Amino acid sequence: MSEGRGGFTPPAKPEAIDLFAGLAGPAYSRRAALLSMGQEPRWHRILVQRLPVGPDDHVLDVATGTGAVAERLVLAHRCRVTGIDQSPHMLAAASLRLQEAGIAQRVTLLEGEAEHLPFDDATFDGLTVTYLLRYVDDPLATLRELVRVMRPGAPFASLEFGVPPRALPRAAWRLYTGAVLPAGGAVVGGRRWWHVGRFLHRSIPDLYARHPLPALLDMHREAGLAELRVRRPSFGGAVIIHGVRPA
Repeated sequence: MSEGRGGFTPPAKPEAIDLFAGLAGPAYSRRAALLSMGQEPRWHRILVQRLPVGPDDHVLDVATGTGAVAERLVLAHRCRVTGIDQSPHMLAAASLRLQEAGIAQRVTLLEGEAEHLPFDDATFDGLTVTYLLRYVDDPLATLRELVRVMRPGAPFASLEFGVPPRALPRAAWRLYTGAVLPAGGAVVGGRRWWHVGRFLHRSIPDLYARHPLPALLDMHREAGLAELRVRRPSFGGAVIIHGVRPA
């Protein structure tokens, strides 16, 4: 993968899978919420609110991880969800989560890659995706693949970590992700969570060094999405992009 700011090169996909594989489990979402100071569940709520679907709709949740967004989609909209992820460890944790929530019958979980989705064109009535673009070599090609499986008129909503645009929140973000997050990760989850904290501190700004937000929005338009809107909660600590595949 290309070298980013400060000489940081994002890990290849197998390395990323290995990095997070040991984290999957019942405590994953609790630790992620704690280390985000309670913000990640809020981001998920905002993401799901930006996807206007109903009980008769079928939504694809890409990079579903431990199923947090899939669960919220079902609870908020009563829709049917297919969740796809490249990590079997995350999918196992998602299966347990959905069973405990009593909604496993509403969600189908599949192992697969966002770059090569195993679905026909125009299959889904909506699509969500979280924390994906840092891990792919060609964001535009990946976005085109996501749009391919959406029916015309279907809504789209994505969530990525962000870097606050204003100076003071950005300085606080750098301090938190550079020092507090790795240390806190080590306290709540051991050395592997420490490595994740260090990885996030470098990989999040690297995405925007390689692909600034205006360029990312242009990619979304070129991939076939329209009516794009951006929400930057938590002073810009997250970036939510939502839009629609035109009818």
